[in-house]
Amino acid sequence: MRKKILCIALALLVLSLAAGCRKAPAAETPPEPKGLADGSYHIAAALTGGTGKAKIASPLQLTVKDGQMHALVLWSSANYDYMKVNDVRYDAVIEDGHSRFTIPVASLEEPLPVVADTVAMSTPHEIEYTITFDAATLTADGQ
Repeated sequence: MRKKILCIALALLVLSLAAGCRKAPAAETPPEPKGLADGSYHIAAALTGGTGKAKIASPLQLTVKDGQMHALVLWSSANYDYMKVNDVRYDAVIEDGHSRFTIPVASLEEPLPVVADTVAMSTPHEIEYTITFDAATLTADGQ
């Protein structure tokens, strides 16, 4: 009888330990925006670096064509004449007092280091910035 009770207690112990080892369900995370369909989207973006005075418009427009993403970056001033992404230079289009650039975006999950040249000082200066996208805010235009 003692063996039977011991076996039952051992079985209950094993079952309770197994139940306690189950993983809690993972929190819902938004799907990664890899493989976005061709089209136009909006996504929140934050700019860091420089003196903190410069700003970019957010949300910004994101265009996908043939699997390639490009962001339309609109600066708070017209004093930026070019930007560099991965050492490739992109010249500004100045509109309504703002410098506007269309730059490639490799990933929405990784911060994008960029260099922007400002002519607001006595001599032009290249300033390092980082653009961070908030993939959870990605919405297709028209939605």
